[in-house]
Amino acid sequence: MSANRSFRNVTRIGPVQVGTSYDNRGREKHTAACTAPRCGFSADYDSRAAAELAARTHRCPVR
Repeated sequence: MSANRSFRNVTRIGPVQVGTSYDNRGREKHTAACTAPRCGFSADYDSRAAAELAARTHRCPVR
């Protein structure tokens, strides 16, 4: 099953984009996803601060 999300308030911190959306139950979720080729990092967080912290401290394993 694919997630069809509409992101708002999208910001970019280095190669990582942080966006806000609503999950299937109507709760606000914040997602951090790396846009570097072959990285594959993405994670959902309950708070915007946690997602931005993950974006700031992310190091791509692919070089």
